[in-house]
Amino acid sequence: MGNFFGKFKLFGIVLLLLSAVIVYLFYDALEPAKTLSIYQPSMVNPELVDSTVHHVRKYHTIADFSLTNQNGKTVTQADYRDKIYVADFFFTTCPTICPIMTKNMAAIQEEIKDDDEILLLSHSVTPKIDSVAQLKKYALEKGVMDKKWNLVTGDKEQIYELARKSYLAVKTDGDGGPFDMIHTENFILVDKERRIRGFYDGTDSEEMDKLLSDLKVLKDSYQE
Repeated sequence: MGNFFGKFKLFGIVLLLLSAVIVYLFYDALEPAKTLSIYQPSMVNPELVDSTVHHVRKYHTIADFSLTNQNGKTVTQADYRDKIYVADFFFTTCPTICPIMTKNMAAIQEEIKDDDEILLLSHSVTPKIDSVAQLKKYALEKGVMDKKWNLVTGDKEQIYELARKSYLAVKTDGDGGPFDMIHTENFILVDKERRIRGFYDGTDSEEMDKLLSDLKVLKDSYQE
């Protein structure tokens, strides 16, 4: 009799575990897959968006560009074709938020260094100061990997327009000239179609965790 109940108890435990697995799989199948928003200029703080595009509610993409990186190489949108990338705006002599942003971008670089689908792109907001030589010095100091991360300089008007009309990431500064800009701490996640999929505080470690999580979500969306 004891042997019978022992077998019944074992059967009950197996059945219970099997039921738990079935319930988990059922709810996992019902739970909608996480998706990322596609950001339009109309969805972003007007202070960070040029007035000529703030009304745009769909089809916004990053404009074509041609800039120069830390190795004196011309970098264009073609270098980021079919890539997911994280962009930001900085300057090498910034004493406040830039060192933290660069440190966090370097941490992102470490996480994606072996991933051929993901790149990084940092734009100088003081291109006259940030020459190729200055960017190279900064890149060496901060551990920038050339194959993963471009630090770019170039025409100030083009960088300003990219910042205000494409990446929606900097404020204007009317005291110093028509193309002066105050960069924010934002990291911008861009998909393979050149659409903005997220904004993250580049000085916040929790936001960096969110960015890494969203990178995975975005990557997975291309596998479906």
